[in-house]
Amino acid sequence: MAAAHPQAVARKGAAGPAQVVDDLDVRAPGPGEVLVGIRAAGLCHSDLSVIDGTIPFPRPVVLGHEGAGVVEAVGEGVRHVTPGDHVALSTIANCGVCPECARGRPTMCRSAIGRPEKPFCRDGRPLHNFAATSAFAERTVVKAVQATPIPRDIPLTCAALIGCGVLTGVGAVLNRAKVGQGESVVVLGVGGIGLNVLQGARIAGAAPIVAVDANPAKQEVARRFGATHFVTASPGADGAAAARGGADASVSTTPGAADTEAAVREILPDGAAHTFECVGSTALVRQAIDLLDRHGQAVLLGMPEADAEATFLPASMFLDKSVLGCRYGSSRPPRDIALYADLYREGRLLLDELVTEVYPIEDFGRAAHDAHQGRVARAVLTF
Repeated sequence: MAAAHPQAVARKGAAGPAQVVDDLDVRAPGPGEVLVGIRAAGLCHSDLSVIDGTIPFPRPVVLGHEGAGVVEAVGEGVRHVTPGDHVALSTIANCGVCPECARGRPTMCRSAIGRPEKPFCRDGRPLHNFAATSAFAERTVVKAVQATPIPRDIPLTCAALIGCGVLTGVGAVLNRAKVGQGESVVVLGVGGIGLNVLQGARIAGAAPIVAVDANPAKQEVARRFGATHFVTASPGADGAAAARGGADASVSTTPGAADTEAAVREILPDGAAHTFECVGSTALVRQAIDLLDRHGQAVLLGMPEADAEATFLPASMFLDKSVLGCRYGSSRPPRDIALYADLYREGRLLLDELVTEVYPIEDFGRAAHDAHQGRVARAVLTF
């Protein structure tokens, strides 16, 4: 049975803000689909980028891609979940049969990328779904492979964050970089993705783990998630001065006029085995490469504008260095979501600590404003 008139956050046209609507129609799930009642959804930078046009996406569209909720109905052929099950959603609606899926690379599925469907209608007009998910809707329809059952004792407000930030950040460490025990890591940018890279590095047994961010107030949370050192990069033409603190330091010390790279190299004189760019800054892409040790690899997670170009010295790469792209943590969502749920229950993966503030869906505008101002690492919308 179709669920009618749930609340949702929709973007109507090329101009004007996203708005909360309460006159949406959602069709019933078809074969291989699941109707999910969303209980919580994370507000990710990608959602804001669709709103401001940084990420081009067809409109009208129902936004949101990081959610968790309760199964309300299943379509023909769905066996792994039943109504009443708690699920965390992934944004990968992979087909399961193409060559990329067969190789265990569902994030590269050519049948899923860039082909939004239209499970919603408003005033008789179809609306696109964002990232195959549309988690900013009280009810949404997803492919069965996107709905992974999770234990009922995991709060849905934090389980919502598994499907994007955790899969991307932790997955980049464990799946893409394959960080080994005792290997050094530098994380550039301590936002929602960067925090998950930090805890992925901690889970992998990396050491040292250096967090770099322009906001010194992020040092405490960075250390909580796994950083052994923190470098504060001050804005400036030369990459700026930095403040750092060792693993046992109670306060940071300011290394005079040393720039960020110099401050990091006081901790890692030879450079890092792994660097992760989590901001989407072309300047930080260059920095991530420059900070590598021999055989090191820089993993690019931040999303710059589509036509942005980064530069580096090709000669610096001839010491077996690598630059790696990474889509969605190179994850296999059903496997990885189940793993991360277990790690959370064991106390090894932090989820509750990722949630900075919870907003009712009616306060979407305030949540988006707070996220734009950098006041929250992750805002969570509830229905």
